[in-house]
Amino acid sequence: MTTLVASITVSHYLAVGAVLFVTGVMCMATKRNALGVLMGIELVLNGANVNFVALGSPFLRSTTLGIDGSLIALFVIVLAAAEAAVALAIALNFYNNHITIDVDRAEDLKG
Repeated sequence: MTTLVASITVSHYLAVGAVLFVTGVMCMATKRNALGVLMGIELVLNGANVNFVALGSPFLRSTTLGIDGSLIALFVIVLAAAEAAVALAIALNFYNNHITIDVDRAEDLKG
């Protein structure tokens, strides 16, 4: 009796990252709520992180330290945390002024 064991390769991680990225873009394009758009941005950044880690894998290149993709992903995580803090502060301020966080009603933010 033989069992088939399929190993997970770098292409599987790249496919998961692409699915996360496309899901985030679709979420940003279809949501009218500011929090939904923020969730879409986070999905895009997480999809990029998965791809960075997969492309920095020692299985893809033999001459790597193995931390270059993880280091870039760390910077993206820091960027995402800062973006989330600023965007949530803007969303809360907008909600306090307009009692809604509908993106289409943000005409007074135009400068």
